Amino acid sequence: MRLNSRLTFLLSAIFIIATSSVFAKSKSKEPVDYVDPFIGTNFFGHTFPGASVPFAMVHLSPDIHTEGWTYCSGYNYSDNSIIGFSHTHWSGVGMVNGGEILLMPTVGDDIQIFPGSKENPDEGYRSRFSHADETASPGYYSVLLKDYNIKAELTSTQRVGFHRYTFPKAEYSARIILDIGHQIGNMTSEGISELKIINNNRIEGSKSAGLGRVYFVAEFSKPFLYYGTFDALYQTPESGEGIFPYKDEEAGDKIGAYIYYSTTENEQILVKVGISYTSVEGARKNLEAEIPHWDFDRVRNDARKIWNKELSRIKIEGATEEQKQIFYTAAYHSYLALYISQDVDGKYYGSDGEIHEVKDYDFYGSFSCWDTYRSQHPLLTLTAPDHVNDMLKSIVDKVKNYGWLPAQHFLNVYGEAMVGDHLIPIIVDAYRKGYRDYDIDLLYEAMRIKALELPKPPVPHYAGRSGLEYYMQLGYAPIDIVTEAVPNTLELAYDDWCIAQLAKELGKEDDYNLFLKRALNYKNVWDPETEFFRPRKYDGSFLEELNGREQSIVETPSGHFYYKYFDPLLVGRRPNRHYTESNAWQYLWAVQHDVQGLINLFGNNDKFIKKLDTFFEMSSIITPPKYAGISGTIGQYVHGNQPSHHVAYLYNYAGEPWKTQQRVRQVMEELYRHGPGGLCENEDMGSLSSWYMLSAMGFYPVTPGSTAYTIGSPLFGKSTINLGNGKIFTIIANNNSKENIYIQSVKLNGKSLSKTWIDQSEIVEGGNLVFEMGPEPNKLWGNEPEDAPPSMSSK
Repeated sequence: MRLNSRLTFLLSAIFIIATSSVFAKSKSKEPVDYVDPFIGTNFFGHTFPGASVPFAMVHLSPDIHTEGWTYCSGYNYSDNSIIGFSHTHWSGVGMVNGGEILLMPTVGDDIQIFPGSKENPDEGYRSRFSHADETASPGYYSVLLKDYNIKAELTSTQRVGFHRYTFPKAEYSARIILDIGHQIGNMTSEGISELKIINNNRIEGSKSAGLGRVYFVAEFSKPFLYYGTFDALYQTPESGEGIFPYKDEEAGDKIGAYIYYSTTENEQILVKVGISYTSVEGARKNLEAEIPHWDFDRVRNDARKIWNKELSRIKIEGATEEQKQIFYTAAYHSYLALYISQDVDGKYYGSDGEIHEVKDYDFYGSFSCWDTYRSQHPLLTLTAPDHVNDMLKSIVDKVKNYGWLPAQHFLNVYGEAMVGDHLIPIIVDAYRKGYRDYDIDLLYEAMRIKALELPKPPVPHYAGRSGLEYYMQLGYAPIDIVTEAVPNTLELAYDDWCIAQLAKELGKEDDYNLFLKRALNYKNVWDPETEFFRPRKYDGSFLEELNGREQSIVETPSGHFYYKYFDPLLVGRRPNRHYTESNAWQYLWAVQHDVQGLINLFGNNDKFIKKLDTFFEMSSIITPPKYAGISGTIGQYVHGNQPSHHVAYLYNYAGEPWKTQQRVRQVMEELYRHGPGGLCENEDMGSLSSWYMLSAMGFYPVTPGSTAYTIGSPLFGKSTINLGNGKIFTIIANNNSKENIYIQSVKLNGKSLSKTWIDQSEIVEGGNLVFEMGPEPNKLWGNEPEDAPPSMSSK
């Protein structure tokens, strides 16, 4: 009996241990579980919480409001009513656009064809909701529409949005509104929208939108009880309404369709919506290829697996739960931000207005490159190597179709772009890091021509480099002729440096020398008296200082406007600005390619560091008018805007890397947080998120187009990058903590490392980068001139 009792006890213990192990394993989190799509949905993060997969065309999300800069993504966490669910959104941009093809389920006796206002939802078909009834995870979103007691769920594939609506019991009064007139923002289009009710389960059509036409095919799981169309801009004299029962086609601007059902309690109706930028046929092919069934949970689970695979490229350890949430949400936003534009058959809408076809690669139609060249694209060369060549091939296609190298653009629509010519650093950075499966000779020739010539018809004049003729003639852009002339000069000098690097790689020595000389043009707007890059006129004189006078605006005979006096704290408003979304303090450091050259302008390291210290320590107040982009501030450092992003790393170039370590940690700890208000400004298509990912791992690409990464202060105990080539690169920070932010020593693959940078080649070969951390600076590490990161000029 005693033996049997001992055996029973032993078996029980084994069972308890085994089941506990299984339970613990089942409860362990994967990277996808840490993502919070609501991060950045409050204030001005401009992210959206809806369903998507990485590198997709469809971004299916709720829309709350459509007007004003706060609603660039259609959603803001501070509101409490929803218009409906549309299929196109931009992640974190400052552009009010998207929201095409909106669906909204409703219940009630009276049909509404207007959404109503967020102040009074009862005016239209929108519904109140509570965040307590709202959930979001990668590839999935759900919310309870309180006014109708309908649970709405969303998931998606790359090109198809999938809706599941759970209705209450409603006899003859359950409805789904399809609003084609809905749009975020007010970008106008000359075309008209169209729809056609094909049968009792399908509606097809197209939306004429500001960035082009969006075609759609919507399939419904349940046959329509009743149906009709509407035109919200028309009222018939007979009915006084714009509703047309059993009409199977509609055309106009603010048009749509409505569908009636009778539903039982908790009855689910599903809708699949395929979209395309080429044709209804393309949308139909996308729908049939990607969701040929009605299994919503299968699509949702597939989306989760896809996201987890992408997010698992980097594994972090020695991080708090909040840090993991912030990091993996940053990774989510980074992989969300670049959108494909081709159908499943490879067809895409080109910048020449024609339909083209790609074979065996994805076509990326949008490049928010002023935002993304700095860290988003360099990050992808490490963490998404299977996508990089496709992006470069897409740029090749754009050049072929357009006959010109574009600048920043969305959906192949090339309008007035941000300052600079920043597809160039994206191309050069990828090429120098070994991504070469595309026509580099075509791209080089395109960037060379654009750097030397203005476009000829049919390419519009505005597609050229702003102020190019003066930049070439004078060596700078004059403020009395060119808007935002100072950054125009600085950023083109950097772009020219990038061209020089590619020319050298391709053996074009004469071009290398030409563009390397032009890369020094930044010196032509340097004012040694004020120690700023200062607006300069065509006649060579610097703009007068404000010196207590009242600021005014000058209008030239040609209709050009600019602020009359130089004030280093003035951001101002377009078209009068001297600097792009920044002031002279914030653009002082925009010489990424030649930081040593900037140090030389100051005279020595000490003077440079003194100015840099002042930058971080001074008041954050700017000269009126206030500007929304000045957010996320540490002194005049503005993390909410891209020109500041590299500045904390500049101490490495001047022999005081411990100050970089302190400032980088400060930015990560203070300006990235969990929850809806966790981002300090526009996410800008992955730019804020990619900065965090790279910095948290311990390094940052100050100079895209170079292969160097400048070392900061790793945030986690361990980060492991799966490089996709069968190799692993591991960053270990021993003795790391919130207090131990300073590097004591570094070893790369077992060998001591005193330089304050590492190279792409050292990362992609795999290995270990090991930091020893401590609470006080080691001022002897990385402080020698030879330890500084590469720069164009020598000391």
